[in-house]
Formats: sequence, C-alpha cells, structure tokens
Amino acid sequence: MTGLRRALHPMPDAVRAALKARGLTAAYEARPPYQQNDYLGWMAAAKREATREKRLAQMLRELERGGVYMNMAWRG
Repeated sequence: MTGLRRALHPMPDAVRAALKARGLTAAYEARPPYQQNDYLGWMAAAKREATREKRLAQMLRELERGGVYMNMAWRG
C-alpha cells in the first residue's frame, strides 16, 4: 500500500515577490514541505483574485508571527 500524495503546486512569481519584499523567504523555506505546498494550493484554488490576495496576506502574517499554520497553533 502506498501513502497518499498531494499534487505539487508551483510558486507563482507574485508569491515569491511578496515573500522577498517582506523578508519572509527564509521563514517560508523553514516550514515543512507539506505546509509550503498547502499554502500554494490553497491560494491557487481561489476563484477570485481578491480571495487569492486575502490568502496570501494571511500566509504572510502567519510567517511573520510564527507558531501559526492555517489559523491553527503550530510548533515547528
């Protein structure tokens, strides 16, 4: 039996630029691969640009704050 696999989501240029502009690239890269991929997939799944922007803002806040992943406590 094989484990479940999630589709890998590419990082959009806008997300990469936002991480760089806020100095959060290292914080993003320090997260486990599943979290990195989940954030990208969550943003990509949004149908409206406004929703994608809201989700990006949430990810950036969580990376700045630390200890939070998708509005849940996380101990990294």
